[in-house]
Amino acid sequence: MPIPSSPELQLRWLRACYFFFFAILGVLVPYLGVFFDARGFDAQEIGSLLAILMATRIVAPNLWAVVADRTGMRAGLIKLGAFCAALTFISFFFNGGFWYLAISLTIYTFFWNAILAQLEVITLETLGDKANQYGAIRSWGSVGYIVLVVAAGVGIERFGAEVLPYIGMILFIGLLLSALPLPSTRAAVLNAADRPKLQLDKSIVLFLLSALLLQMSVGPFYGFFVLYLKQIGYSETVAGIMVAVGVVAEIAIFLFASKLIGKYGLRLLLVVSTLLTAIRWLLLGYYPDNLFLLLLSQALHAFTFGLTHAVSIQFIHRHFGIHHRSKGQAMYASISFGVGGALGTWLSGHIWGDGSGAMHVWLFAAACAFTSAILVFFIPNMNGKAPRLDAE
Repeated sequence: MPIPSSPELQLRWLRACYFFFFAILGVLVPYLGVFFDARGFDAQEIGSLLAILMATRIVAPNLWAVVADRTGMRAGLIKLGAFCAALTFISFFFNGGFWYLAISLTIYTFFWNAILAQLEVITLETLGDKANQYGAIRSWGSVGYIVLVVAAGVGIERFGAEVLPYIGMILFIGLLLSALPLPSTRAAVLNAADRPKLQLDKSIVLFLLSALLLQMSVGPFYGFFVLYLKQIGYSETVAGIMVAVGVVAEIAIFLFASKLIGKYGLRLLLVVSTLLTAIRWLLLGYYPDNLFLLLLSQALHAFTFGLTHAVSIQFIHRHFGIHHRSKGQAMYASISFGVGGALGTWLSGHIWGDGSGAMHVWLFAAACAFTSAILVFFIPNMNGKAPRLDAE
């Protein structure tokens, strides 16, 4: 990892990158379903399109991670990914059928997936022995998400779903401008013969399977939460505020994550978080008309994503050596958010059908989250060490 002349200055730009990266997700994740619905696609087509958005995380992050670990061009890949993703996102301004958008999503997300894993690695290595402060840096992404979830909800309600590409393009440009100041010097790279072989032990395999199931449970939320609330009678603005409530809780838990991890360890926090996620989906399925319980279910996002992600990032950092950290972050993203998210969203589209199966979607989600919690109990050496010496 290159040593910048001012680590604090680099952290400022990394905060900005997180802000814009997740601000884009704050527009696309909750409202792409609404955008596709406005363009005339049915529930199964929407589920398939959103599955493509997540399925590209299965292959693309791992390809970019190989490039990053072998060339050391981590910051360079962030810049390349931001530029090419912005360029290909232009296709959203033009109307097209299912296959047009399917191809567009595939190309755009291929470059988009070059960014996050490298952001995570650069941030953790810039922090060095202060890696437990990751949550405070990452919380800027949550701030970006919440701001745009609310703003996009208001914008769509006022101007219609076709405003989404304009908002997205402005944010892509902001991400690119924030990435450009990151130093382009390369991280130290070993020759192939000297590079230790990546070994996936039982701890890593069970952790990744648990993460996959958890993200399968979040699939219905990614694809159908706003449509679900609209079906019940809530407006896009209210739906946006509900999503924002979850992100406020997420920001709060990020600020305390390092203390919680130090006090309770990774296993207990991950079990509690996944069990609370199962309860969240049951509340959403059975009591969507109860405003208090709806707000409570959204507040549990602090555990569904916030604490779960902070724990998961620490797990990867502790169980992968320095020469495989890009691969570790990419593997976590591709298997959980990629395979898990795509399966969850795709299956949700089929369960949802014409909308009559909405409640069954949340029962499916709760079952996935509960199974994820059970698997965490069987992960050996959960807390690991940072870093794993035999992988250096």
